[in-house]
Amino acid sequence: MKERIEKIQSILKEGEGALVRSDANRFYLTGFHSSEGTLVVTPKRAVFLVDFRYIEKARSVIHHTEVVLMERLLAQVAEICKEDGVGRLLVETESMNLGMHSRIASALKEITVPADDNRLDTALTDARAIKTRGELANIIAAQQMTDETFSYIIERITPGRTEREVALDMEFFMRRLGSEGVSFDFIVVSGKNSSLPHGVPTEKKIEVGDFVTMDFGAIVNGYHSDMTRTVAIGRVDDDQRKVYETVLAAQTAGIEFLRAGVKGVDADRVARDIIYGAGYEGCFGHSLGHSVGIEIHEAPSCSPRCDQVLAAGTVMTVEPGIYLENRFGVRIEDMVYITENGCENLTASRKDLLIL
Repeated sequence: MKERIEKIQSILKEGEGALVRSDANRFYLTGFHSSEGTLVVTPKRAVFLVDFRYIEKARSVIHHTEVVLMERLLAQVAEICKEDGVGRLLVETESMNLGMHSRIASALKEITVPADDNRLDTALTDARAIKTRGELANIIAAQQMTDETFSYIIERITPGRTEREVALDMEFFMRRLGSEGVSFDFIVVSGKNSSLPHGVPTEKKIEVGDFVTMDFGAIVNGYHSDMTRTVAIGRVDDDQRKVYETVLAAQTAGIEFLRAGVKGVDADRVARDIIYGAGYEGCFGHSLGHSVGIEIHEAPSCSPRCDQVLAAGTVMTVEPGIYLENRFGVRIEDMVYITENGCENLTASRKDLLIL
């Protein structure tokens, strides 16, 4: 954590400090989970202010950072800034709402709190994109639980079970494996519902001839996994088989293309061209993938609008899909670790067309 604090200190100019309040960035810089807390970084030190509910635990977990009981937050921030000669305070402009910025700026009357300086956001986003060995180990452990959950549930998806029953079965099993929670609300959709990329599990019963799409993930030490599989129940027709094979071909091509130095937009195009070339233009309405870590969606992404160059050490999802309105949909998603010469697939679950 010391090195992470030092990265923030390295962007500070003379007389500047930084204020970090978002849950994800606070955890990244301190290694401590809490629903509330504020980190003040100056060129001289870092101070974590937290209320009575968390103070004892914070003092036992956080090192290289002062831990102080939060009593009058903004007055305490002002005092820290005064002691360390801070006259300009950077904030997370991308996550701080206008009301909070106004309250901070009004309370810290002698300190400039710019709303248009995004250096803090950029520094944190860039740092979090490159995973350390420890971070990668947590993501791999989370993905192993996700793979185990898939192996478990494909033995239990049968006609007559509802989408909601399957989703709950998956979640309970994953938690029994040791997952701290779920990466996000699981998506389990079948039949016509599978044409909804972010559909919500319902009381619809799974039927013979349905595709069932499951998007899910685990959490280990605060780090997430993300995987999608689409399976068939009993049989598939020619249209279903063509869509599945097209999505799989697009995903395979995307994975083979990914390596350090390529742009997200180019990776997206490789997969998108296969889908559109097969006659499904307009049926793949989301990006090819996104980074994963402390949050389920992080930067960078592989999308038609992201020209950011991917760096070695980034964990990305590769998740093309085809969605035929009111008919069915297919999505296949793996997580990969970007290296200089390619990428390592962190997802072990089979992805050939599985007919249960």
